[in-house]
Amino acid sequence: MAWEYAPAPESRNIARLRTSYGMFIDGAFTGGTGGSFKTVNPATEEVLAEVAEAGQADVDRAVAAARKAYDKVWAPMPAAERGKYLFRIARMVQERSRELAVLESLDNGKPIREARDVDVPLVAAHFFYYAGWADKLGYAGFGPDPRPLGVAGQVIPWNFPLLMAAWKLAPALAAGNTCVLKPAETTPLTALVLAEICQQAGLPPGVVNVLPGAGETGRAVVTHPGVDKVAFTGSTDVGKQIARSLAGTRTKCTLELGGKAANIVFDDAPLDQAVEGIVNGIFFNQGHVCCAGSRLLVQESIADELLDKLKGRLATLRLGDPLDKNTDIGAINSAEQLAKIRELSDIGDAEGATRWSPPCELPEHGYWFPPTLFTGVSQAHRIAREEIFGPVLSVLTFRTPDEAVEKANNTPYGLSAGVWTDKGSRILWMAQRLRAGVVWANTFNKFDPASPFGGFKESGFGREGGRQGLEAYLCAGDGRSGT
Repeated sequence: MAWEYAPAPESRNIARLRTSYGMFIDGAFTGGTGGSFKTVNPATEEVLAEVAEAGQADVDRAVAAARKAYDKVWAPMPAAERGKYLFRIARMVQERSRELAVLESLDNGKPIREARDVDVPLVAAHFFYYAGWADKLGYAGFGPDPRPLGVAGQVIPWNFPLLMAAWKLAPALAAGNTCVLKPAETTPLTALVLAEICQQAGLPPGVVNVLPGAGETGRAVVTHPGVDKVAFTGSTDVGKQIARSLAGTRTKCTLELGGKAANIVFDDAPLDQAVEGIVNGIFFNQGHVCCAGSRLLVQESIADELLDKLKGRLATLRLGDPLDKNTDIGAINSAEQLAKIRELSDIGDAEGATRWSPPCELPEHGYWFPPTLFTGVSQAHRIAREEIFGPVLSVLTFRTPDEAVEKANNTPYGLSAGVWTDKGSRILWMAQRLRAGVVWANTFNKFDPASPFGGFKESGFGREGGRQGLEAYLCAGDGRSGT
C-alpha cells in the first residue's frame, strides 16, 4: 500500500518578512554606501526583500564601532556579566524559534523540518554553552589569565546561515571580543534578525555588527587593518586567498573549508541503520554540507544488498516545498550552485559512471536537483574528488580495512568521515588512521556545542565548538590589543 501525504505547510507569515533590510552597525540598523541587492526564495525564485550592501566606508564604520565597544565596554566588563547577555540571546532565540526557522527555510531553501528541529535548536544551544564559559576562561586550558584578541572579522556561508553565525559569534563574545559579521549574499536575513535579537537583548552598541554583501564586502572585512582575528567558513579557494592575504600579519585566522567525506560501511554493519545514516550524510540540507558523506565506501561483499536498500529508501524521499513539514529534500540555494551540481554530474556521466535517481517530479519554478547516486565510480573520477555540494553520492567499493583507509584518505580534504561496523575495536582502529577532523561511528552529521569541529589538509585549520573553539579568540598576554 502506498501512503499519500496531505500537504502540511507552515505559514510563511510567521517569518514577518520586510520589504527591505538595512545593515547593523553600532547598535542600530542603517543604510549603507554600497547600494543594495535582492535576496531570493530559491524554491520559487521570488524576491523576498531588498538588502543594503556594505561598502568599504561601512566596513570602516563597523570596525571602528567594534573597536570602541571593545575598549570601552565589552572587554572591561566582568566576564559573568558578558555571560548574562549570551544567556539572554539564547533564550530570545528559543522564544523566536518558529519565526527564525521559517525565515531560514524561505531564504535558504532547506526543509522547514530541518530548520526547526536542527538549525535553530543548535543556535540556542551554542549561545547557552558559551555563556557558561564566559566566566570560566581561566579553566579552559589556555593559561591562567587568557585575554580576548580584540575585533573579530567573521565571514559565514549560505548553507547554515543562522547556525554558522552562532558558531562564530558565541565563542568570540564569550571570550570578550567584539564582532563584525558578514553573512552570505544569498542568505542574509536570519543574521539580520539575530542582530535585532542582540539589540533587544540590550547588547551594548558596537559589540556585534552585521554587514550584508558579496565577495567585496567579505574581502574588506578580512583584510581590514583594524581586525585582530579572522574566522571564515566557505570554499577552499576563498580560504586560500584569505590565508595568503593574512600571511605575514599579526591577525589570527581560522578557516573551516570544503570536504569530500568518506562514509565507510563494513560487512558486519547494521544495514538498515547504515542506510539511514547514508541518507542523512549526503541528502540532509540537499547535500549543502561541508562535511557531507559524499563518498560511500561499501565493502564489496555487501555492495549489492546495500545499494538495493539504499535505492528503495531514496524512492521514499519527498522533494518539494521547503515549508511543507513532510518535505525531505528542499531547493538548491541558488542558480549558480545548481549549475555547478549539474556540470559535475554531467562530467560523472561522461567519465563512465552510472547515474541513478528515483522517479522524482521537479517543481516548475525554483532551483531543484533530485537525490542522485553514481555507481561504477573510481578514485580518478572528478565526482569522487571534487566537492559537488549537492545531493549527489559517489559509490565505491573496498575489500579490506586497509583498502578502505587508503581510499578514504585519498583526497585533498580531511574534514569528516563515518564508520559503520559492529566491532568497536574496528571503529577505533579506523579512527586512528583516517585523516579527518571528525570521525562518526555508526552515525553521521551529529553535532554538539561541546564537541570541537574542524579539518585537516585543504579542509582548513583551527577548531570551532567545545572548549577548543575558544582558543582562536584568546591570547595569553602578548602585547596585542586588549592584553
